Amino acid sequence: MNVKKILFLAVGCVALALGAVGTVLPILPTVPFLLLAACCFARSSTRLHRWFTGTRLYKDNLESYVQGKGMTRRAKIRIMVTVTVLMAIGFVMMDQVPVGRVVLACVWAFHLLYFVFGVKTLRPEEQDA
Repeated sequence: MNVKKILFLAVGCVALALGAVGTVLPILPTVPFLLLAACCFARSSTRLHRWFTGTRLYKDNLESYVQGKGMTRRAKIRIMVTVTVLMAIGFVMMDQVPVGRVVLACVWAFHLLYFVFGVKTLRPEEQDA
């Protein structure tokens, strides 16, 4: 195994662990870490990628989004609340950096707009299909 594959494997494992912790802790986002893990596993090993995409964690949080169907309302709200809380903490801590606050506010606004208008919300009957 070459160094590049080992690096992807290590980053994928860390991202998977953070994503798993994020399913329990509301302050830690789940979906970005799981997307990173899927990407890293796909580049490190075909077998590992197949395993990861077969896990319940992947199926519950990412599968419908990766397939282009959208996300459940619950997942979208969880992501938006988590990002809002984390960005609010950063916003408060940047009291001496007004430009940083403006950039953070713009990123937050675009994030909300993307999840509200850019990501399709699955209806309950679509979730099981």
